[in-house]
Amino acid sequence: MPAYTHSGDHVQLHDLLFVSLFSEAQVSARVRELGAALAQRYGDKQPLFVSILSGAFVFAADLIRAFHAPCEISFVKLTSYSGMQSTGAVQTVMGIDAALEGRHIIVIEDIVDTGRTLHFFLEYLRSQQPASLCTVAFLRKPSAAVFPVEVDYVGFDIPDRFVVGYGLDYNGLGRNLPGVYQSAEP
Repeated sequence: MPAYTHSGDHVQLHDLLFVSLFSEAQVSARVRELGAALAQRYGDKQPLFVSILSGAFVFAADLIRAFHAPCEISFVKLTSYSGMQSTGAVQTVMGIDAALEGRHIIVIEDIVDTGRTLHFFLEYLRSQQPASLCTVAFLRKPSAAVFPVEVDYVGFDIPDRFVVGYGLDYNGLGRNLPGVYQSAEP
């Protein structure tokens, strides 16, 4: 069996079948809305966007292009997943390369499910004394929440299913899909 096959509204990645959840057009429209909302709130503040790698890189690129005002971007790599399961521990693989004190920080996350990763990272950011701290997540699974994390802007709320596409992967595959797909099996 090939590791990757894509046909219309479904995709096979490794051993799992995924079905369409959000089309490329739906994703694009929602990201433009989020960019406009953030520009209205932070357009005169030259915020620092902090993208959590690896999953948020596609969302971050499109979001900052939809933010029609001066801004900067930095990256951090945090990990807590292996395959489809959380390991339960958040590790910093690559840290931020910018000063945070007194800055307006907008954290870009691909998906918030249990909230563990974002909770861990926001605690660190608060200790750096930013002027303000805002969170934007492309996807959120409200029913999976374990850690109390406030997400200021959400692209889409989704059911507690494994998803791929638009930066999210399953064992390395699927990040390049322009839409979002959920596992066919609950």
